[in-house]
Amino acid sequence: MAKRDSMDIFGAAMLIALAFLFALNQVSIKIVNGGFQPVFAAGVRSLLAVPVVLLWMWLRGYQLTVAPRTVLLGFGLGVTFAAEFICLYIALDHTTVTRSAVILYSMPVWLSLMAHLWIADERMTRLKAAGIALAFAGMAGAIVDRGSVPDGAETATLLGDVLAVGGAVGWAAVALLARKAGQAGVTPEVQLLWMLAVSAPILLLASLGFGPFLRDPGALEIGALAFQVVVVVAAGFLLWFWLLGLYPAAGVASFSFLSPLFGIALGWALLGEPIGPGLIVAAALVAAGLVLINWPAAGRGGQVPQKVRRTL
Repeated sequence: MAKRDSMDIFGAAMLIALAFLFALNQVSIKIVNGGFQPVFAAGVRSLLAVPVVLLWMWLRGYQLTVAPRTVLLGFGLGVTFAAEFICLYIALDHTTVTRSAVILYSMPVWLSLMAHLWIADERMTRLKAAGIALAFAGMAGAIVDRGSVPDGAETATLLGDVLAVGGAVGWAAVALLARKAGQAGVTPEVQLLWMLAVSAPILLLASLGFGPFLRDPGALEIGALAFQVVVVVAAGFLLWFWLLGLYPAAGVASFSFLSPLFGIALGWALLGEPIGPGLIVAAALVAAGLVLINWPAAGRGGQVPQKVRRTL
């Protein structure tokens, strides 16, 4: 499909579904961490996802070709992907899904800042700057507010919140590198294979410094890990990177404003995590900020927030 200048109904629907899936992924990581050491689990996920993606490519008849000029970019994708998930998996070992969802999905803020510096057609505007300020305020509020969880709870530490910020920055960097890889002709499938194949040994080697590999894995933890391998990585990530290559980077990222809301709801409904008024306000600020970041520029009549318009 030809690259689009703005979001259409199909892209919007896919991104809403992905926002829910990525929020559910945080719940699954929290569950997996109950049975496996976090960094080891992230490495196993990358390792097991490689043959799944290769099988999917074979079934679809896609060719696995790597241009020599893209090798360095591919390694960069893999290393950044590994750093992102070291932060995220460890973060969810030290904070709640409800808090992590708000902080992690400040990612479009970081992506907008990076895009302003490195993508000529995605420059900063006053409205985007206002959105960034709002989202930063919400993220800071989530970190500062320690009343959303019971006092002394080991799963809601400042370390976990700060690592979630690191995950957000890493995710934005991966998105930017993926955009550049797409412009260089690297298909989403090959991009994902670079990320998985390079990150797996990095994560597994790094896991040697984080304690025993197994905690007490049961059917639930193993099932959650399988869900991450097949559904989140092999399906969700492929779709996300494909959409990133098809639509403007900020437009794709902006739909993650839904994920804090989904994350809070799922953390509460599936894990019984408490939700305080401070966290709700923080999530609202982040969501409002992300809407402003991608508000249509002046002179583009007929568009609505998120650059969503019907394809004629």
